[in-house]
Amino acid sequence: MRDLFMLDPAVTFLNHGSFGACPREVFEAQCRWQETMERNPVAFLGRQSAGLLFEARSALALALGARAQDLIFVPNATTGVNIVAQSFPLEAGDEVLTTDLEYGACDAAWAHWCARRGAHYRRVAIPLPYDPATLIETLMAAVGPRTRLIQISHLTSTTALLLPAAQICARARALGIATLVDGAHAPGQVALDLEAIGADFYVGNAHKWLCAPKGSGFLHARPDRQAMLEASVISWGYAPDSGGHSGFEAYLGRSLFERRMQWQGTRDLSAWLSVPAALQFQARHDWPRLRERCHQLALEAQQILLRRHGLQPISGPDDWVQMVAIPVPAQDPERLRQRLFEESRIEIPVTTHGDRVFVRLSVQAYNTPEDIARLLSAPALR
Repeated sequence: MRDLFMLDPAVTFLNHGSFGACPREVFEAQCRWQETMERNPVAFLGRQSAGLLFEARSALALALGARAQDLIFVPNATTGVNIVAQSFPLEAGDEVLTTDLEYGACDAAWAHWCARRGAHYRRVAIPLPYDPATLIETLMAAVGPRTRLIQISHLTSTTALLLPAAQICARARALGIATLVDGAHAPGQVALDLEAIGADFYVGNAHKWLCAPKGSGFLHARPDRQAMLEASVISWGYAPDSGGHSGFEAYLGRSLFERRMQWQGTRDLSAWLSVPAALQFQARHDWPRLRERCHQLALEAQQILLRRHGLQPISGPDDWVQMVAIPVPAQDPERLRQRLFEESRIEIPVTTHGDRVFVRLSVQAYNTPEDIARLLSAPALR
């Protein structure tokens, strides 16, 4: 599998979780879309893009257990979170509830928009070691009379934990509380059924574990929530005639949701249009089987490092997938990351949560037992 990707052979790449890695054939599909656009940019962007985007969204929706009309493409999951945060109706004294396991950029977005409205963004401390049932009860016990929305990660970034998204969404819905699931790491790592998860809003990346090109993400919204969402750029979809005078079909859409979100000015659509190529690549290589192999490699590495340092895991093996946060002795995390790269040419992040330090290991289909052996033999981890 390594030869199918474009990674530097001189680097042991164990950080798929940060920005993903694109197979060569998917990158080439993106290049073909870019070449097609440049042959006639007016025809491509103005007249053909709406249909092409709908076809790409349809392929993605099928893989996600969703409807194409409930999805829009965005550059990344953080953009999707920002669209919801800037659009969601909050009044002074209202509350958005989350955990202390969330991605920092999304914390910043909600803190910003809550502060502007006089609302509160409250992070609930989740105890480690992690237990899904305890997380549900701890989070729901924190719900108050002014809680309007709960945001959770599906797979956390720093600690790589799989959270019980469907159960939390169901509990929140029974209380009349909206939910936003940050699924940045989920597509490609987890078999998704967005309809069954039942979040009011679900955002995700295709450029991480789905192996699509950089800049391909999505926002899924339940039909009854779509009208409240405001695009991050106000453009032709907000005009009374939706730009129909121009003859550009790209300005149009099958719904208000699509019209407002789809056209936000001239931009490169090739990453989004290449998502079907990434889906086809994974289907052709039996990705569920490879995912299980990756999990086993990561589990073996985790067990060896924990024994070596006399530490305990922060969760059971069923609470993570291909990415695992492995505790290491307390130390300067940035210095450890630098040593792993400078001394051993290993690309891997070192994360922190509270006073704990983790080596966050990502194992993707291109990784081999030899990659894991190089990590385990690195002087920085001895």
